[in-house]
Amino acid sequence: MKQPKLAITTLAVLSALAASAHAQDSMPITVSGFGTGALTMTNSDQAEFNRVNQASGVGKDARPGVDSNLGIQATAKWSDTISFTAQGLVRKSGNNDQFGAELAWAFAKIKLNDDFSLRLGRVGLPVYMISDVRNVGYANTMLRPPNEVYRQVTVDNADGGDVVYQHSFGDTTVTAQAAIGRAKVRAPGNYYVDFKPVISTQLMVENGPFTYRLGRSQANFGIYDNPSLNGLVATLNKVGLTSVANEVKLTDVKGTFTSAGISMDYNNIIGQAEYAKRKTESRLVPDTSSWYIMAGYRYGKFVPFIVHGDVKQDSIRDFASMPTTGPLAPLTAGTNAAIKSGLQSTTGIGLRWDFYKSAAFKVQMDRIKTRDGDGYFLNAKPGFAGSTVNVYAAAIDFVF
Repeated sequence: MKQPKLAITTLAVLSALAASAHAQDSMPITVSGFGTGALTMTNSDQAEFNRVNQASGVGKDARPGVDSNLGIQATAKWSDTISFTAQGLVRKSGNNDQFGAELAWAFAKIKLNDDFSLRLGRVGLPVYMISDVRNVGYANTMLRPPNEVYRQVTVDNADGGDVVYQHSFGDTTVTAQAAIGRAKVRAPGNYYVDFKPVISTQLMVENGPFTYRLGRSQANFGIYDNPSLNGLVATLNKVGLTSVANEVKLTDVKGTFTSAGISMDYNNIIGQAEYAKRKTESRLVPDTSSWYIMAGYRYGKFVPFIVHGDVKQDSIRDFASMPTTGPLAPLTAGTNAAIKSGLQSTTGIGLRWDFYKSAAFKVQMDRIKTRDGDGYFLNAKPGFAGSTVNVYAAAIDFVF
């Protein structure tokens, strides 16, 4: 379904639910929402700063599209054990530079007993520590989750289901979740990645001011409708470099993503950190290690914070066996460029001000240092590799 049709369908369904929220005595409906209105800019026009799956970004001219979004969620309670939830999300994502709507969640939830519940439909995947609220700016201290970690896996949800277990043992609450399904992500450049299946699990332990998390996701996936990569693999096979072609395969690729995280909110001290490792069978999706750490302190309604994140590539960044001179040298250069992941580190400072009971104003400045390439910037001009860029953003996060 094309984005305009999806936008109309999603918003129409949620609006209908909202309109009938007070009219359905037999099925109570709860409607809530969230959003971020933001302006983002950098100090450079040599490349564009962006979030994951965005076709374009921002330079020196401030733009709202990078960090702004709007979400509406409706839950209808059929009985004490069965409910239905849908969440629509408007943001810039995919293969064009326009805001579009997507159906982020759409599931039926069945409460099996006091500890177990089952959800069937389109469910969010527990890939990251803040997966459920990664788009809800108001629920997070930072203006955005660090790119170094949060663009390693590009899929947010899957069509399938999950099982959630939650039980309290005294002062400790344990939550375990296992999800399975299929997902298709349309990426900038109009190609898509098909995950079938994707399995994502997590274990969270909450005790007092601390939350500890372990996560593991795995998938079989393929990259489709990408003419440049299709041509690259075909050419490698044609010239007899089949061993290299086998290492940059596009379909039936197995991959894993393992992560650990911790967060705390203790005596006005706020902290959050994650460490993650991505591994795949194709050099086109490189193995990476990524992490970030954030610390802040609450002064009444104000929370100043600092965050640092980094990512490195664990798999090879070039094929040493390929010729660097002669007629195949351009093929070597193209292949080596395709297997390099963006390398960068970010140090950011920011301030959150809870000026209203359901709204917060944030400012954040990030200093991003790229290494051996353009990092995660888009549309980089010649000579940008290895540059340092400042990113400035101001936003109002709200819930209703």
